[in-house]
Amino acid sequence: MAPISNTVALSGEPTLTLLHGFTNTSETWGTFRTHLAQAYGVKALDLPGHGENHAVRQNLRDAAHALAISLDEPTVLIGYSLGGRVALHCALEQPRNLRGLVLLGATAGIEDDDERATRRQSDELLAANLRESNNLEAFLKKWLDGPLFSRLSEDQRQLKGRLRNTVEGLSSSLELMGVGTQASLWGELHRLSVPTLIVAGDEDEKFTALGLRLAGAISKARFVGIAGAGHTVHVEQPELTAQVVLRFVEELSLQAVSGPDDETS
Repeated sequence: MAPISNTVALSGEPTLTLLHGFTNTSETWGTFRTHLAQAYGVKALDLPGHGENHAVRQNLRDAAHALAISLDEPTVLIGYSLGGRVALHCALEQPRNLRGLVLLGATAGIEDDDERATRRQSDELLAANLRESNNLEAFLKKWLDGPLFSRLSEDQRQLKGRLRNTVEGLSSSLELMGVGTQASLWGELHRLSVPTLIVAGDEDEKFTALGLRLAGAISKARFVGIAGAGHTVHVEQPELTAQVVLRFVEELSLQAVSGPDDETS
Protein backbone atom coordinates (compact mmCIF):
# COMPACT_ATOMS: atom_id res chain seq x y z
CA MET A 1 0.00 0.00 0.00
CA ALA A 2 1.52 3.31 -1.08
CA PRO A 3 1.83 5.96 1.65
CA ILE A 4 0.05 9.29 1.53
CA SER A 5 2.75 11.84 0.82
CA ASN A 6 3.66 14.63 3.21
CA THR A 7 4.41 17.80 1.30
CA VAL A 8 4.67 20.44 4.03
CA ALA A 9 6.09 20.12 7.54
CA LEU A 10 6.67 22.97 9.99
CA SER A 11 7.50 23.00 13.70
CA GLY A 12 4.94 22.99 16.51
CA GLU A 13 2.76 20.63 18.55
CA PRO A 14 0.24 19.20 17.99
CA THR A 15 0.76 18.84 14.25
CA LEU A 16 -2.15 20.01 12.11
CA THR A 17 -2.69 17.58 9.24
CA LEU A 18 -4.64 18.94 6.27
CA LEU A 19 -6.74 16.69 4.01
CA HIS A 20 -7.99 18.42 0.86
CA GLY A 21 -11.18 18.05 -1.15
CA PHE A 22 -11.84 16.42 -4.53
CA THR A 23 -9.76 17.99 -7.38
CA ASN A 24 -7.67 19.89 -4.82
CA THR A 25 -4.12 18.97 -3.80
CA SER A 26 -1.83 19.58 -0.85
CA GLU A 27 -0.83 22.86 -2.52
CA THR A 28 -4.29 24.45 -2.74
CA TRP A 29 -4.86 25.45 0.89
CA GLY A 30 -3.77 29.04 0.27
CA THR A 31 -3.58 31.58 3.08
CA PHE A 32 -5.64 29.38 5.41
CA ARG A 33 -2.60 27.13 5.79
CA THR A 34 -0.35 30.17 6.23
CA HIS A 35 -2.44 31.40 9.17
CA LEU A 36 -2.35 27.99 10.82
CA ALA A 37 1.40 27.64 10.34
CA GLN A 38 2.06 30.80 12.33
CA ALA A 39 1.14 28.89 15.49
CA TYR A 40 1.47 25.15 14.81
CA GLY A 41 3.26 22.65 12.63
CA VAL A 42 1.34 21.88 9.47
CA LYS A 43 1.35 18.84 7.19
CA ALA A 44 -0.61 18.94 3.93
CA LEU A 45 -1.25 15.53 2.36
CA ASP A 46 -2.10 14.45 -1.17
CA LEU A 47 -5.03 12.04 -0.96
CA PRO A 48 -5.20 8.91 -3.17
CA GLY A 49 -5.82 9.81 -6.81
CA HIS A 50 -4.54 13.35 -6.28
CA GLY A 51 -1.29 15.28 -6.67
CA GLU A 52 1.80 13.19 -6.02
CA ASN A 53 -0.47 10.28 -5.12
CA HIS A 54 -2.34 10.33 -8.43
CA ALA A 55 -1.42 6.68 -9.03
CA VAL A 56 -2.59 5.44 -5.60
CA ARG A 57 -5.85 3.48 -5.71
CA GLN A 58 -7.64 3.29 -2.35
CA ASN A 59 -11.22 3.50 -1.16
CA LEU A 60 -12.20 5.65 1.80
CA ARG A 61 -11.70 3.00 4.47
CA ASP A 62 -8.30 1.90 3.12
CA ALA A 63 -7.11 5.50 2.84
CA ALA A 64 -8.32 6.20 6.38
CA HIS A 65 -6.59 3.09 7.71
CA ALA A 66 -3.32 4.06 6.02
CA LEU A 67 -3.63 7.51 7.57
CA ALA A 68 -4.48 6.17 11.02
CA ILE A 69 -1.40 3.95 11.23
CA SER A 70 0.81 6.80 9.99
CA LEU A 71 -0.06 9.12 12.88
CA ASP A 72 3.14 8.83 14.90
CA GLU A 73 2.86 12.17 16.73
CA PRO A 74 0.04 14.16 18.39
CA THR A 75 -2.15 15.30 15.52
CA VAL A 76 -5.30 17.27 14.77
CA LEU A 77 -6.87 16.19 11.49
CA ILE A 78 -8.42 18.99 9.45
CA GLY A 79 -10.42 17.69 6.51
CA TYR A 80 -12.37 19.57 3.86
CA SER A 81 -15.20 17.83 1.95
CA LEU A 82 -13.61 14.59 0.62
CA GLY A 83 -10.80 15.11 3.14
CA GLY A 84 -13.38 15.50 5.88
CA ARG A 85 -14.90 12.15 4.99
CA VAL A 86 -11.46 10.51 5.08
CA ALA A 87 -10.75 12.20 8.42
CA LEU A 88 -14.06 10.97 9.86
CA HIS A 89 -13.31 7.39 8.81
CA CYS A 90 -9.84 7.71 10.34
CA ALA A 91 -11.20 9.05 13.64
CA LEU A 92 -13.57 6.08 13.89
CA GLU A 93 -10.48 3.84 13.93
CA GLN A 94 -9.50 5.73 17.12
CA PRO A 95 -5.74 6.13 16.45
CA ARG A 96 -3.89 6.81 19.69
CA ASN A 97 -2.19 10.02 18.48
CA LEU A 98 -5.34 11.71 17.24
CA ARG A 99 -5.94 14.73 19.50
CA GLY A 100 -8.74 16.44 17.63
CA LEU A 101 -10.86 16.45 14.49
CA VAL A 102 -11.91 19.42 12.34
CA LEU A 103 -14.47 18.88 9.59
CA LEU A 104 -15.00 21.60 6.97
CA GLY A 105 -18.05 21.14 4.75
CA ALA A 106 -18.25 17.41 5.45
CA THR A 107 -20.89 14.70 5.75
CA ALA A 108 -21.22 11.26 7.32
CA GLY A 109 -22.64 9.94 4.06
CA ILE A 110 -25.95 9.31 2.30
CA GLU A 111 -28.36 7.21 4.36
CA ASP A 112 -30.92 6.28 1.73
CA ASP A 113 -29.79 3.25 -0.31
CA ASP A 114 -31.46 4.37 -3.53
CA GLU A 115 -30.11 7.91 -3.26
CA ARG A 116 -26.63 6.56 -2.56
CA ALA A 117 -26.82 4.23 -5.57
CA THR A 118 -27.94 7.11 -7.78
CA ARG A 119 -25.01 9.22 -6.60
CA ARG A 120 -22.60 6.35 -7.24
CA GLN A 121 -23.90 5.98 -10.79
CA SER A 122 -23.55 9.73 -11.31
CA ASP A 123 -19.94 9.70 -10.12
CA GLU A 124 -19.12 6.68 -12.29
CA LEU A 125 -20.61 8.45 -15.33
CA LEU A 126 -18.60 11.56 -14.52
CA ALA A 127 -15.44 9.45 -14.32
CA ALA A 128 -16.23 7.77 -17.64
CA ASN A 129 -16.82 11.13 -19.33
CA LEU A 130 -13.54 12.47 -17.95
CA ARG A 131 -11.63 9.48 -19.32
CA GLU A 132 -13.36 9.77 -22.70
CA SER A 133 -12.59 13.48 -23.07
CA ASN A 134 -9.09 13.11 -21.61
CA ASN A 135 -9.16 16.86 -20.98
CA LEU A 136 -8.28 17.63 -17.37
CA GLU A 137 -8.41 21.41 -17.65
CA ALA A 138 -11.85 21.44 -19.28
CA PHE A 139 -13.14 19.05 -16.61
CA LEU A 140 -11.79 21.23 -13.80
CA LYS A 141 -13.26 24.40 -15.25
CA LYS A 142 -16.67 22.76 -15.59
CA TRP A 143 -16.40 21.36 -12.04
CA LEU A 144 -15.60 24.80 -10.68
CA ASP A 145 -18.56 26.31 -12.52
CA GLY A 146 -20.85 24.11 -10.39
CA PRO A 147 -23.06 25.59 -7.65
CA LEU A 148 -20.64 24.83 -4.78
CA PHE A 149 -17.79 26.81 -6.36
CA SER A 150 -19.32 29.36 -8.74
CA ARG A 151 -18.86 32.15 -6.18
CA LEU A 152 -15.06 31.75 -6.17
CA SER A 153 -12.81 34.30 -7.87
CA GLU A 154 -10.24 33.16 -10.44
CA ASP A 155 -7.49 33.28 -7.80
CA GLN A 156 -9.63 31.35 -5.31
CA ARG A 157 -10.24 28.60 -7.87
CA GLN A 158 -6.51 27.74 -7.71
CA LEU A 159 -6.63 26.07 -11.11
CA LYS A 160 -2.85 25.79 -11.35
CA GLY A 161 -2.68 23.70 -8.16
CA ARG A 162 -5.57 21.50 -9.33
CA LEU A 163 -3.76 20.83 -12.61
CA ARG A 164 -1.22 18.79 -10.60
CA ASN A 165 -3.86 16.08 -10.81
CA THR A 166 -4.37 13.60 -13.65
CA VAL A 167 -7.36 12.35 -15.61
CA GLU A 168 -6.94 8.79 -14.39
CA GLY A 169 -6.29 9.83 -10.79
CA LEU A 170 -9.46 11.91 -10.49
CA SER A 171 -11.50 9.28 -12.33
CA SER A 172 -10.40 6.63 -9.86
CA SER A 173 -11.12 8.94 -6.93
CA LEU A 174 -14.70 9.38 -8.14
CA GLU A 175 -15.12 5.62 -8.47
CA LEU A 176 -13.44 4.59 -5.21
CA MET A 177 -13.93 7.54 -2.84
CA GLY A 178 -17.03 9.33 -4.08
CA VAL A 179 -19.95 10.01 -1.74
CA GLY A 180 -21.90 7.26 -3.48
CA THR A 181 -19.31 4.65 -2.52
CA GLN A 182 -19.37 5.60 1.16
CA ALA A 183 -21.42 3.53 3.57
CA SER A 184 -23.41 5.80 5.86
CA LEU A 185 -21.50 6.56 9.06
CA TRP A 186 -24.39 8.24 10.87
CA GLY A 187 -25.03 5.16 12.99
CA GLU A 188 -21.36 4.97 14.02
CA LEU A 189 -20.83 8.54 15.21
CA HIS A 190 -21.71 7.69 18.83
CA ARG A 191 -18.37 5.82 18.98
CA LEU A 192 -16.38 9.00 18.48
CA SER A 193 -14.83 10.39 21.65
CA VAL A 194 -12.23 12.71 20.10
CA PRO A 195 -12.98 16.45 20.47
CA THR A 196 -14.47 17.61 17.17
CA LEU A 197 -15.01 20.98 15.53
CA ILE A 198 -17.44 21.18 12.61
CA VAL A 199 -17.36 24.24 10.37
CA ALA A 200 -19.47 25.38 7.43
CA GLY A 201 -20.16 28.65 5.67
CA ASP A 202 -23.40 30.34 6.68
CA GLU A 203 -24.35 30.61 3.01
CA ASP A 204 -23.94 26.86 2.46
CA GLU A 205 -27.37 25.71 3.63
CA LYS A 206 -26.87 22.02 2.87
CA PHE A 207 -23.60 21.62 4.76
CA THR A 208 -24.71 23.90 7.58
CA ALA A 209 -27.61 21.50 8.18
CA LEU A 210 -25.28 18.49 7.91
CA GLY A 211 -22.78 20.16 10.24
CA LEU A 212 -25.38 20.82 12.89
CA ARG A 213 -26.52 17.22 12.65
CA LEU A 214 -22.93 15.96 12.97
CA ALA A 215 -22.42 18.14 16.03
CA GLY A 216 -25.52 16.68 17.61
CA ALA A 217 -24.43 13.10 16.95
CA ILE A 218 -20.81 13.34 18.18
CA SER A 219 -20.45 13.58 21.95
CA LYS A 220 -17.56 16.08 22.11
CA ALA A 221 -18.45 18.17 19.09
CA ARG A 222 -19.53 21.70 18.36
CA PHE A 223 -20.56 23.52 15.20
CA VAL A 224 -19.39 26.96 14.08
CA GLY A 225 -20.82 28.81 11.10
CA ILE A 226 -18.63 31.29 9.22
CA ALA A 227 -20.34 34.42 7.95
CA GLY A 228 -19.87 35.42 4.33
CA ALA A 229 -18.79 31.98 3.15
CA GLY A 230 -20.21 29.15 1.10
CA HIS A 231 -18.92 25.60 0.73
CA THR A 232 -15.22 26.46 0.42
CA VAL A 233 -15.21 28.20 3.76
CA HIS A 234 -11.41 28.05 4.23
CA VAL A 235 -10.87 29.68 0.83
CA GLU A 236 -13.60 32.32 1.00
CA GLN A 237 -12.91 33.34 4.62
CA PRO A 238 -9.40 31.96 5.34
CA GLU A 239 -8.53 34.24 8.26
CA LEU A 240 -11.85 33.82 10.09
CA THR A 241 -11.83 30.06 9.55
CA ALA A 242 -8.23 29.80 10.73
CA GLN A 243 -9.05 31.80 13.87
CA VAL A 244 -11.88 29.41 14.73
CA VAL A 245 -9.66 26.37 14.15
CA LEU A 246 -6.75 27.82 16.14
CA ARG A 247 -8.99 28.57 19.13
CA PHE A 248 -10.15 24.97 19.06
CA VAL A 249 -6.57 23.65 18.92
CA GLU A 250 -5.49 25.99 21.72
CA GLU A 251 -8.30 24.62 23.89
CA LEU A 252 -7.07 21.09 23.18
CA SER A 253 -3.55 22.10 24.18
CA LEU A 254 -4.78 23.64 27.44
CA GLN A 255 -6.75 20.50 28.26
CA ALA A 256 -3.68 18.36 27.61
CA VAL A 257 -1.63 20.47 30.02
CA SER A 258 -4.25 20.66 32.77
CA GLY A 259 -5.29 17.01 32.53
CA PRO A 260 -8.77 15.51 32.21
CA ASP A 261 -9.57 15.83 35.93
CA ASP A 262 -8.71 19.51 36.27
CA GLU A 263 -11.27 22.24 35.94
CA THR A 264 -10.65 24.60 33.05
CA SER A 265 -12.51 27.68 31.90
